Amino acid sequence: MTRVKKGSLSEKQMGYLLIAPALLIILIIAIWPVVRSFWISLHDIRLNDPTKTEVHNAYGLDMERYVNSLPILLRNLNKEANAADGSVKEELLGLKQQAEQMKALLAQSGEIAQRYQEIDKLLLDFKPVPNELKYVALSDAQTQALRATLQDMETKLTEMGKQKQLEKPEGVIAVVKGIAASVISPNYVGFAYYQQFLADSRMWAALYNTLFFTVVSVAIELVLGLWIALLINKQFYGRGLVRATVLIPWAIPTVISAMMWKFLYDGQNGIVAYLFEQTGLVADMGMLLTTKAGAMFSVILADVWKTTPFMALLLFAGLQTIPHSLYEAAEVDGAGKVQQFFRITLPMLKSTLLVSLLFRTLDAFRVFDLIYALTGGGPANSTETISIYAYKTMFAQMSFGEGSALAVIVFLCVALISIGYIKILGADLLGEGGR
Repeated sequence: MTRVKKGSLSEKQMGYLLIAPALLIILIIAIWPVVRSFWISLHDIRLNDPTKTEVHNAYGLDMERYVNSLPILLRNLNKEANAADGSVKEELLGLKQQAEQMKALLAQSGEIAQRYQEIDKLLLDFKPVPNELKYVALSDAQTQALRATLQDMETKLTEMGKQKQLEKPEGVIAVVKGIAASVISPNYVGFAYYQQFLADSRMWAALYNTLFFTVVSVAIELVLGLWIALLINKQFYGRGLVRATVLIPWAIPTVISAMMWKFLYDGQNGIVAYLFEQTGLVADMGMLLTTKAGAMFSVILADVWKTTPFMALLLFAGLQTIPHSLYEAAEVDGAGKVQQFFRITLPMLKSTLLVSLLFRTLDAFRVFDLIYALTGGGPANSTETISIYAYKTMFAQMSFGEGSALAVIVFLCVALISIGYIKILGADLLGEGGR
C-alpha cells in the first residue's frame, strides 16, 4: 500500500486541481452572461430613452445634451428680451440670469467645468463625444437645485407664452425641457420586473405555449427517432443511403426549413394544407396558420420533421455500443423481439436516452427561429414562446431591462429542466450506481 506523504495532495485533490481551470472557463462562459442579464434586469434600461440607455445608480447629467442646450437657451432668452420692453424684458433678463447662475452652480464642480469645455470644443469641431465624457455624477443637492430652477423657468415661460408676451414661446420652452431631460435619475428598479411578469398573463401564456410545444414535440421525436434508429441499425441493402437520407431535414438551416413549411401550409397553394383538407384533417386549407390550434399543430409538425433525425442519430450511436452477443444469448434463452427490446435495448440505452432527451428538451424549450419565421408567434400570440416574448420585449419595444428579466426566467426554467432530468433519469450516472 502506497503511503501518501504528509502535506502532499491526494489523488482526489489532484483531480480537482486538474479540472479547476476547465470549470473556471465554463463558469465564466456560462454564468457570466446570466449574471450580467440579472444585473441589467434590476434596472430600467430602454434604448428609446436617451436618459436610460445605461445603468445609472445615482443622479447624473448628460453633458452632451446639456452643453448643446444651455447656449441655445441663453441666446433665445436674450433674443426674446431684446424684442420685449418694460416688465417683460426685466423678467426675461431675470430668467437669463437664473440660467447663468445655474451654469455657475454646476461649474463649481471642477469636473463638470472641465468636461463642459472639452465637450464644447468637440461639438464645435463636429467630433463625437466619447462615453467617458458624456455622463457626470450629480449630488442630490445639485440635482434638486437644477430641477427647481428649470421647473421655475418653465412655469414662468409657459405663463408668459399664454399671455402672448413671447415671440416664439414653444422654442424657448422646448429648450428648457431639453435641459431638464439631460438630468438623469437612477434607473434601479430592483425586482419590479419579476413582480410584473408574475402577474403578466401574456408571460404565463407564452410559458404554457413553450411547455406544450416542448412536451408534445419531444415526445413524438423520441418515439419516431427511436423507431428510425432501430431501423437503420439493422443490416439491409442500401442502409448507407437510408442513413444519409434521414439526416437531410436536420441538415437544412432552420430558417430555410421554416420558410419552406410556410409555403407548404399556405392556405391557397400549399400542398400540405391541400392534402390535410382532402384527408379531412382540417376543414379548410387556411386553418393551419390562421387558427390557434392549427398554428400550434403546424409548428410542432415542422419541428418534428426538422429535429427527429437528430434524435435518431443520437439513439443510433447508443445502439451501436450494445454488444450483439447479448441479443444472441437472449435468443438462445428463448426471448422474443419485444422482450429483447425491453430487457436489453432500453436499459442499455438509458444514458443515451438521457442525453438525447436533455438536449432536445432544452433546445425545444428555447425554440425561437423556427416559430418566429413560420408564424411570428401568431395568430393572437397563440404560438408565442417565452424566447419570442423576450425578443419582442428587448428589441421591438427596446426595453432591455424587461427583456433581461425574461432571459433570466428562461435560464431558471432551463436549469430546473436539467436538474429534473438528472434527478429522475440519470441519478445512477452521477451517483453510486454510475461508478
